[in-house]
Amino acid sequence: MNADDVSVKIFKALGHPVRLQIVKFLLIEPQCVCVLNQLFDYSQANLSQHLKILREAGILENRKIGVEMHYSVKLKGIEKLLAAMDLTAAEYFSTLEF
Repeated sequence: MNADDVSVKIFKALGHPVRLQIVKFLLIEPQCVCVLNQLFDYSQANLSQHLKILREAGILENRKIGVEMHYSVKLKGIEKLLAAMDLTAAEYFSTLEF
């Protein structure tokens, strides 16, 4: 696997609105999966699938605290990447003609 493969894997993982929101939320602070389950109106199985994709892309990490599973952002560069994406989205909207 080379750097381009990793980049594509990360972008694919962030390419779903729910996964993007999960990562943005976890950038604020690590959370228990039970909190994520309350915030996102998806079944536990669906949320688990999204978390699995983010973990497999290397974006998130998890650790068990007591009986709870806690998730946090593993790749600190993700915050800069998302900021660049927000700037790019703003640039996109500024080019639209109404």
